[in-house]
Amino acid sequence: MKIAAAQLTCVPADVTANAASAAALAARARGQGAELVVFPEFTLTGYELEALAGDPGLWLADAEDPRLDGLRSAGTAVAVNAALRTGGPLPAIATLVYDADGAHVTTYAKQHLYRHEQGAFAAGRTDGRFALGGLRFSLGVCFDNHFPELAARSAADGCTVHLASSLYGTGGGRAERAGVHPGIAKEHGLYVVLANHVGPAGPWTGCGGAAVWAPDGTLLAEADDLGPDVVTVEIPA
Repeated sequence: MKIAAAQLTCVPADVTANAASAAALAARARGQGAELVVFPEFTLTGYELEALAGDPGLWLADAEDPRLDGLRSAGTAVAVNAALRTGGPLPAIATLVYDADGAHVTTYAKQHLYRHEQGAFAAGRTDGRFALGGLRFSLGVCFDNHFPELAARSAADGCTVHLASSLYGTGGGRAERAGVHPGIAKEHGLYVVLANHVGPAGPWTGCGGAAVWAPDGTLLAEADDLGPDVVTVEIPA
């Protein structure tokens, strides 16, 4: 199964524009044979916490929110991260997975909230896993991936691939991501697929470098830091 890691530059707090950009990247990945594309944290808004706190209209209503229709019809499975309404007053930072036909597969809410995310978002309480194309996947969102027990539980449950929707910035972020993710791969025997921002992302500048690592920690593919892109790797079932 071919899997693509995407990186994009978001328009701040513009769900429609960012969904269209993500759909274009998904179409590019599909042209490379990808059957699943993974997108970074806050794909639909960028890392705009103040805007998200002030405008609930920026939150997805549910997995059927029509603003995702273009992305869901890209012809490939997608894992897209956004602020998502919950049953309470705070949204979750959630990765929603859809298959190639646009059907909702699963939703995972970030469990380990980073600093200023605490009190602004509802933390998830369950792990995110799903099966597609003969592979079993696990999900993590940015700071989640700094907690080894999450990947350990996934490996113990038979997962082969770990999908990381993240934001790593310039000024040390590239080195950090290059330490965390091959470590997950090597320690737990998982393929690790990292999606990232490139360019302005709220208070940071995304460092790009969307990448895929093999279970022994070997880097299989990596994007540069110049702009939106996808990198695609074939992973055996």
